[in-house]
Amino acid sequence: MTIPLVTLLGRMTLGFLAAAGAVIMFAGQALRQAVRPPYYRQQIIRQMLEIGYYSLPVVGLTAIFTGMVLALQSYTGFARFSAESAIPNVVVVSLTRELGPVLAALMVAGRVGAAMAAEIGTMRVTEQIDALSTLSTDPLKYLVVPRLIAGVLTLPVLVLVADIIGVLGGYLVGVYKLDFNDSAYLRNTVDFVQFQDVFSGLVKAAVFGFLITLMGCYHGYTSKGGAQGVGMATTNAVVSASMLILTSNYFITEAFFAR
Repeated sequence: MTIPLVTLLGRMTLGFLAAAGAVIMFAGQALRQAVRPPYYRQQIIRQMLEIGYYSLPVVGLTAIFTGMVLALQSYTGFARFSAESAIPNVVVVSLTRELGPVLAALMVAGRVGAAMAAEIGTMRVTEQIDALSTLSTDPLKYLVVPRLIAGVLTLPVLVLVADIIGVLGGYLVGVYKLDFNDSAYLRNTVDFVQFQDVFSGLVKAAVFGFLITLMGCYHGYTSKGGAQGVGMATTNAVVSASMLILTSNYFITEAFFAR
């Protein structure tokens, strides 16, 4: 009984290491291509619109209700200790440090990561990627690099907008539901938030944008097996991106705020 268990664990470990090595090699090739011309500017702009502009509704909706719920929950807890005045501080710090970047990244991973994997995976199984190679166009340069650049550049802007909308949601609940003074609420918010809080969230957003686009491109680029393979690639892209977001979030937080 022990030997099959050890064998299973060994196979799982080797499979994980092989998959991680393949992703790292794919990322290295893409980064190497990213610093070499030519640069497909139209593709980059198109992907920035796809990742950023078209994701604004879902990210904004998530952010505003997160801020509203956070204000309500904070009030419920802090009222027990007569510390209601700390609600603006908790809302702005929670959103800028953690909830804004993580929730926005998870929503973008579900929307954009799946779409990238499906698009590139369909191109792979229909041999359109091979056709690009025959036309002397590097598929990695044309398909993957613009998405990586767009993800790294766009997600911080998206998260900054999400932070503002989330703080607005907390403000609406605090002022119109919990009867806070509007000027006092805004003053507490502005006075308490620090540059490091916002900056750490934007750094997280850039890393998350890279991970989302990397996973979407990798699983789509390496998909095989027809329509079923494309479906698996889409699922794997979202799951792996979400796991990497949550894992890397801890290490970035550790780097910024560990004492």
